[in-house]
Amino acid sequence: MDTLFILKPGSENPAYPGKIFYCWHCALIEGIMASFPQLGSNLAVRRIEWPKPRTEVIQLAGEQNQSVPLLVLSEGASSRYQTGSYGGRVLIAEKDALLAALTERHGFPETYP
Repeated sequence: MDTLFILKPGSENPAYPGKIFYCWHCALIEGIMASFPQLGSNLAVRRIEWPKPRTEVIQLAGEQNQSVPLLVLSEGASSRYQTGSYGGRVLIAEKDALLAALTERHGFPETYP
């Protein structure tokens, strides 16, 4: 099963005490998933907190790949949208590549040109 890591909305970043943030790339992906709730049933979505180290991400993608949103493909899977790899798994970290991979692998509609 593919795993999608996104930041929880309303996260705090220790570098900016007292401020609440959202990641606009993560919010975009959340909106797409909410718009098509019948899709992505074979996608594990992990909503994580802002601060690093992001242990759950490190376990699948390595310490150098903690930026999110991040799609980690299931073992043995491949994608033409790959932006990296770790431990034999394909990683897709760039926003547009990630959106295209959600179309390719999980049937979400394409982004309007």
